Amino acid sequence: MAVQEQAPADGLKQFSVLGVPVHLAENYSSWLLSRAQQKQGCHVVTLNAEMTMQAEQDPRLAQVIHQAELVIPDGAGIVFYLKLYGKHIERRPGIELAESLLQAFGQSPALGSVFFFGGAPGVAEQAAAIWKVRSPQLTIAGIQHGYLAPDDQPQLERLLKELQPTLILVGLGVPRQEFWIAEHRHLCPQAIWIGVGGSFDIWAGTKVRAPEFFRKNHLEWLYRLYQEPWRWRRMLALPKFALKAVLYRLKALQ
Repeated sequence: MAVQEQAPADGLKQFSVLGVPVHLAENYSSWLLSRAQQKQGCHVVTLNAEMTMQAEQDPRLAQVIHQAELVIPDGAGIVFYLKLYGKHIERRPGIELAESLLQAFGQSPALGSVFFFGGAPGVAEQAAAIWKVRSPQLTIAGIQHGYLAPDDQPQLERLLKELQPTLILVGLGVPRQEFWIAEHRHLCPQAIWIGVGGSFDIWAGTKVRAPEFFRKNHLEWLYRLYQEPWRWRRMLALPKFALKAVLYRLKALQ
């Protein structure tokens, strides 16, 4: 599999990580805020090693990642892979990118409104309430938990189409949230759509993010495994990814 850096598109360089793209930028928030001001829609994918390995097995997920306007290096494994090729990019967790955008939207209400979708019943509501306290000027267009019956989906779709929020945070977990965004982003073509995983739980206080030591040393995955030991099967993707990364680099050097 060839590894190559592609020419900038919309001011972003693109690098291939085991066949899926990741974009290289100094400030993803600024790039997205510029898109918001220009009313240019965007799908943001927060790429980590687990998602990359899933994409290898699922062509549909790989296609969604390729079609996204912005793919950020969310996981430590992605940063490790990039360093093997001399690309010293800092990890950019999706939760931190979403927080920076929420803060910006709160400081500049003219940017538009925000929609929270996902999580268990009550979680998104609590997360939104916390953000409303943090940033009173933040305009929250709507809130919807992620446990919707199929018959309830059309109502949500009509609501999004009517409200036309500028920033839509979708917390349905990987890869469900990526598929959902790809399928529904036409409803709000000028919006920034971001899959935020379990961020609503962190903001609502129902779960705790890893302490700073773990985050700084790329061990957030280990703390998450400690919190949710049932994830151990999914975590097996991490050593497999690391091994593939090293083998591909050695092959490229031959």
